[in-house]
Amino acid sequence: MLVTGATGFVGSAVARSLLEQGFAVRALARSGSPREHLNGLDIGFIQGDLNDGASLQRTLQGCRYLFHVAADYRLWLKHPQEMFRTNVDGTRTLMESALAAGIERVVYTSSVAALGLAKDGGQADETTPTRVQDKIGPYKKSKFLAEQAVLNLVRDHGLPAVIVNPSTPVGPRDVKPTPTGKAIVLAANGGMPVYVDTGLNLVHVDDVADGHVLALRHGKIGEKYILGGDDYSLAQLARTVCRLVGRKPPLLGVPRQLLYPVAVGMEAMAHVTGKEPMTTMDTLRMAAKKMYFSSNKAVRELGYRHRPAEQGLADAVSWFREHGYLK
Repeated sequence: MLVTGATGFVGSAVARSLLEQGFAVRALARSGSPREHLNGLDIGFIQGDLNDGASLQRTLQGCRYLFHVAADYRLWLKHPQEMFRTNVDGTRTLMESALAAGIERVVYTSSVAALGLAKDGGQADETTPTRVQDKIGPYKKSKFLAEQAVLNLVRDHGLPAVIVNPSTPVGPRDVKPTPTGKAIVLAANGGMPVYVDTGLNLVHVDDVADGHVLALRHGKIGEKYILGGDDYSLAQLARTVCRLVGRKPPLLGVPRQLLYPVAVGMEAMAHVTGKEPMTTMDTLRMAAKKMYFSSNKAVRELGYRHRPAEQGLADAVSWFREHGYLK
């Protein structure tokens, strides 16, 4: 089978889970992608580009299954069209190549970013309504449009795809790290003196990976499955991380409106330096709603299970400490 994004955070966990369950794994990767966290794994690497349809069809020859995990996951970038080219156009090209190659089954890694949010601050699910105009920022917009492209190919051309929607993965091997990994490192290093009132659903990355394999085995074509864990407020996340490293937790919650001038300044500086800002206008807008989700459908139909999210935070802190991210 072919796994895209196997050098990334979720993709590397998916590749490990597949290998542990006896599958042979090929990985489509860019030439400069880090691979140290995959040392010792029996993975055949193939250099390729998601927007090169001809090369993708050649790469897919002889594969029964495709796991499309690769995505551009950033909360700010100088040229947003790059994200749409990878997440939307690249996904559509790969899915069309999978159809041409006769792939037996596709597991497409979407995101809860593509789903709606509960208006009352409760848990959303796969049926919670949403529209592209409801999405804040290029990442959420691009993941919504990419998911729609996959669903359209399922409906119109018989693409044999199952969609999984991970919530917010945490755990070991977050090499880059992801935006959530950066927040964990920031809190662990004492760099989060205040917090805003928001929340997210945290899940151990290895549970997300196992959920992908369950989707391959038991998922229904054209269906979506949330792979989530536990709902955490940002304050709860920060307190947990600080306790794990022996730091005093942040005590002050601030209205997000007070941080808008800070975000404006950081974004202006980012356009000059090219470095991702610590916070953005879109991040603060997203914080207006709690991003809580239910995995009941995946539990019921796939046999999905998840460990306590605190274990994911503990494993993340341990890995970051071991690899020099913490002071």
